[in-house]
Amino acid sequence: MRLLLIRHGQTDSNVNHLLDTLHPGAPLNATGLAQAQALVQTLAHEPIEAVYASTLPRAQETAAPLAAARGLEVQVIDGLQEISAGVEDMNSDWRRYVEVLSSWSPTNLDVGLPEGETAREFVARYSGALRQIEAAGHSVAALVSHGAALRTWGLVVCPSAPLDVARPLENTEWLELEGSSDEGWRLTRWAGVPVDEVRPA
Repeated sequence: MRLLLIRHGQTDSNVNHLLDTLHPGAPLNATGLAQAQALVQTLAHEPIEAVYASTLPRAQETAAPLAAARGLEVQVIDGLQEISAGVEDMNSDWRRYVEVLSSWSPTNLDVGLPEGETAREFVARYSGALRQIEAAGHSVAALVSHGAALRTWGLVVCPSAPLDVARPLENTEWLELEGSSDEGWRLTRWAGVPVDEVRPA
């Protein structure tokens, strides 16, 4: 299976650098809506068979034009939402959030911000969502999710990927993975660029 994991379009929280991780979150702003429309042409060559989105409205708004262009419905699936920042939500200082996520490793899975979630909790719910998508039997599927979740997930499931590809994803950039949950995933593109061509940020 091939998965295109797309970050949602721009919101005012992005512009104001607010750590907006909880439901419902800010909707797309005018730039974000234009980015969602542009994604239709950007991915026109991809044989996408299904379009999924997280439970947060900004992800669904981003997915809607892509799905409509292919005569599909956006399928909303729980588990694809952003990594919760807990008490740090809507803070403009991201340092504690980034420090916690950067500390996650196979030997450090049970750390999280107060009222947020741990690495173990995040991986379990994101894995469950992707298994639901796999079970539908698509060859190629697109899903719209969130920056920290996608960046963290891509490196968790593809530990052999070079770390210097792991720059932040801009709005509507995407990762491409090939494989399966049972057999393992291979990271093939980061921000739409083949991994072997990506330069460190």
